[in-house]
Amino acid sequence: MRLSRYFLPVLRENPSEAQIVSHRLMLRAGMIKQAAAGIYSWLPLGFKVLRKLENIVHEEQIRAGHIPMLMPTLQSADLWRESGRYDAYGPEMLRIRDRHDRDMLYGPTNEELITDIFRTHVGSYKDLPLTLYHIQWKFRDEIRPRFGVMRGREFLMKDGYNFDLTKEDALHAYNRHLVSYLRTYERMGLQAIPMRADSGPIGGDDTHEFLVLAETGESEVFYDSAVTDIRLGEREIDYDDVAQCRAVMEEFTALYARTDETHDAALFAKIPEARRRSARGIEVGQIFYFGTKYSEPMGATVQGPDGAQVPVHMGSHGIGVSRLVGAIIEASHDEKGIIWPEGVTPYHCGIVNLKQGEDAADAACERLYGALVAAGLEPLYDDRDERAGGKFATMDLIGLPWRITVGPRGLKNGVVELTSRRTGQSEELPPEAAVARLVEIYAGQPDPAGV
Repeated sequence: MRLSRYFLPVLRENPSEAQIVSHRLMLRAGMIKQAAAGIYSWLPLGFKVLRKLENIVHEEQIRAGHIPMLMPTLQSADLWRESGRYDAYGPEMLRIRDRHDRDMLYGPTNEELITDIFRTHVGSYKDLPLTLYHIQWKFRDEIRPRFGVMRGREFLMKDGYNFDLTKEDALHAYNRHLVSYLRTYERMGLQAIPMRADSGPIGGDDTHEFLVLAETGESEVFYDSAVTDIRLGEREIDYDDVAQCRAVMEEFTALYARTDETHDAALFAKIPEARRRSARGIEVGQIFYFGTKYSEPMGATVQGPDGAQVPVHMGSHGIGVSRLVGAIIEASHDEKGIIWPEGVTPYHCGIVNLKQGEDAADAACERLYGALVAAGLEPLYDDRDERAGGKFATMDLIGLPWRITVGPRGLKNGVVELTSRRTGQSEELPPEAAVARLVEIYAGQPDPAGV
């Protein structure tokens, strides 16, 4: 993409309404624009990152054996009355009526709707296990939306639902989701720690939240510092292997890590003092096992091996896709702007032409641009007739991991400058070597299709 043809409305000054880093930088980098309180338009750069995160989530869910679908944003209130949640959910639910005076709602979650789909089409234990998921916009009428996409009213979420014959099968689905989420977050350059949490209006006894440690997190968390040393890494996981998935779950949840709602001071005190930590965390996902909470009142049963009808065991599993954009920025930025991890960057590198309009510099940039595209990378070429300082400031603000700087002095020596956004270190290389270096860097990064 050539910046002269792109829509990137960057702001020079910090917006007064932005209270935290991610909100401030997303506005300044031209990623979002507020449409109403807690509701945002996603501008091209923000939309590109959002789609990359969404595709990583899809890839990891499908790898775990889960089946994608799509459910509507509007739901009938009748389904929620069946489960007993319509009146119990609270004022966060946006309730509306259509022209025929039927009660509707803008879905905050989809347990009722997916249960209705299941009970309509599945009748035998032979069709189990089954996990369906979708990525869709949700709405919760927060009393005080704030912090940009971190606590908005409209948000993009992946929510999945498992249906199993027994509790043991459903707990395997729980563990399978925990493993797939760990891999998802690590691909995004995040460490999201699973912590024992409160189930809230979803219900159920077993639930873990995934939290990214950050000073601006809304949740107070307590944990054993040793938990931050655990990584899933490149290990191969067989998602059908019950013992292997359980072992990973136990490895990542054996050490103390809890949100403030479930914090146990007595248990926490048993941790060696040097490893006790309290901090703030950003919730980026949650998994639940809630048994027959929805299947029993809504009649979601199957014929078991003995011929008797039994309610299925269920769980739900969510990832806040739009919230993740803000969480990554909170975890990866400096005073100049965003620092995107390679796995989620909107563009793989920026090209800065220091002498726009000069034949040699223009031609060198065009050759670089073509070579990067031919190698399967997406560059963002700043071909504007702007001062060098302004071009560097824009690149630092939007946070592309790598920058190639092309100028007359370097070209006389046959080199360009390759700079790491994270470290600030630069290296002079022949143009073809700079391209080869970037190809090598991104070879180990599975790159989800962008927009």
